[in-house]
Amino acid sequence: MTDSTLWISSLTAGTAVLASWVTSRGTARAAQIQAAATERTQRTIRISEARRSAYVSLIEQAHKMAELYWTVSDIHKSGGSRAEQLPALKEVQASLRVEYGRLRHFIWVINLEGPDNVAAAAETLRLSTRPPHRALGASIEGEPDAVALFDQCYDPFWESVLAFVSAARTAVHDL
Repeated sequence: MTDSTLWISSLTAGTAVLASWVTSRGTARAAQIQAAATERTQRTIRISEARRSAYVSLIEQAHKMAELYWTVSDIHKSGGSRAEQLPALKEVQASLRVEYGRLRHFIWVINLEGPDNVAAAAETLRLSTRPPHRALGASIEGEPDAVALFDQCYDPFWESVLAFVSAARTAVHDL
């Protein structure tokens, strides 16, 4: 009788130890799965916030440049002589250089944050600033068709801004 009691108590203790071990393994695995899911969620949130911030910064910067382009058009339409317009045009040109530097910075951040289609749209936006810059330089130099050329540059620039906004919106919502 003693042997069967010892045998049953040993079996019961062994079963309890095995059950405890299995439970702890399951709990540890569940904790690992939960930690990995939390990490993925937090990473997705961080990426989304970083991208959204970079995209908004570029859009705001594009708006600043658009305002300066409007200022150039206003100067051209002011009716003043070329000599009267020249200092204002040069001032806007200097401001555009500063704003372009900021625009470029935001584009580099977007190239880092991705995705590729948004980075490509940002690069297209950057390239769309070249024609207005050249037309403004031509206007300052006194080329006769520069004013009309400058006015023709605004729509392609704005279309590139809208294309970027569309690509950015899609990227933010696809995360």
